[in-house]
Amino acid sequence: MALYFTKKASTAELDAYYPIRPECQDSVPKTRFKLRAGKTLSARRWHAAFSEDGHLDIESVLRRIQKGGVHPSIKGVVLEFLLGCFDPDSTFEERNTLRQRRREQYETWKAECQKMVPVIGTGKFISSPIITDDGHPIEDTANCNVRDGGVMSASSQDSEKKVIQWKLLLHQIGLDVLRTDRSLVFYESESNQAKLWTVLSIYAWVDTDIGYVQGMNDICSPMIILLENESDAFWCFECAMRRLRDNFRCSANSMGVQTQLGTLAQIVRAINPKLHQHLEEMDGGEYLFAFRMLMVLFRREFSFVDSLYLWEMMWAMEYNPKIFSTYEETADATYPSAAPKLNDKLLKQCGKFEKNNVKSGSGGPLAVFLVASVLETKNKQLLKEAKGLDDVIKIIGDTTGNLDAKKACTEALRIHKKYMNKAHKS
Repeated sequence: MALYFTKKASTAELDAYYPIRPECQDSVPKTRFKLRAGKTLSARRWHAAFSEDGHLDIESVLRRIQKGGVHPSIKGVVLEFLLGCFDPDSTFEERNTLRQRRREQYETWKAECQKMVPVIGTGKFISSPIITDDGHPIEDTANCNVRDGGVMSASSQDSEKKVIQWKLLLHQIGLDVLRTDRSLVFYESESNQAKLWTVLSIYAWVDTDIGYVQGMNDICSPMIILLENESDAFWCFECAMRRLRDNFRCSANSMGVQTQLGTLAQIVRAINPKLHQHLEEMDGGEYLFAFRMLMVLFRREFSFVDSLYLWEMMWAMEYNPKIFSTYEETADATYPSAAPKLNDKLLKQCGKFEKNNVKSGSGGPLAVFLVASVLETKNKQLLKEAKGLDDVIKIIGDTTGNLDAKKACTEALRIHKKYMNKAHKS
């Protein structure tokens, strides 16, 4: 596959990287993203952005991504930097050492999981329960053998409970894996499905606070496709989850994205009170219709290629050069709520949205302003045609597949500025 592209590069070239199964061609959203010479970050420009010993000029990279996304041949490695897996100020040697250390850690966790459920790492996966609710093995599980000895019997009551909770998740993960990006040729392969299942299963074992929640499969899948090494895909997903894990934190009283839905309501009330009033009158004031968009970052509203483009744009715009050091320093996996203080040099290395946050205050994540921008583009239609929540869902649904990711991000920045100006005045 050529690493470079011409001015006439078509979506056919993109589809060659992520081929769609013939029988699904008509049912998936059409790809709108186009490779643009001089705007899209190419492999040549990416490699040229590194110094001889490996320091990355992240400022020029972000500028290019914000203009035209990333070429498919380098999406995986670029994503690792955007998500904070690596410090742009590190050398090739330092990153290789860190990568090796992470791979060893992943293999340790994988070995722990294999002791309990030997199917892990075999290229196969589980989609039916392997234990009862109280932890007894289910004898006739065709695709797995479960070990009840060792870890279970020798461990304390707390860790035994952890093992049971984890094993109860495994078939749920498997069922979601079967539904993940199934229009892509990539997932016709059972070993690729198993790779996704393994990464999600090991993550659920390590992150006992969140475990596994439906939707995490949609976040993890691109990492599996873009990064060949399973461990690297795991760590890229782990960094994505540091940003997004609050989306999946559900309790009996609240959903993970409830805070973001509340922020969205505040934003729309401030910038478009007429629309907010209209939504409230239809019992839509809690903005639950935006739940899925925020939960999995528009993954299901776009083609695979377009959702990757949107993520690149968002994460480039939200980029903070301190992200790596913050992750390395914190023992728990929570994304910092307050941006670390930045000097002028570091401020230049921030994405557009993050620069605005540093200067005028946060107001919420970019994803919330993106949903607000979707509502703004459909403002007239919503006011005129929406008589109930079903109408709102239909109108929004018609929009998302036709959104231009770059325009949506630009509009989100405009709304953020307008909202923060109003907030400062009030």
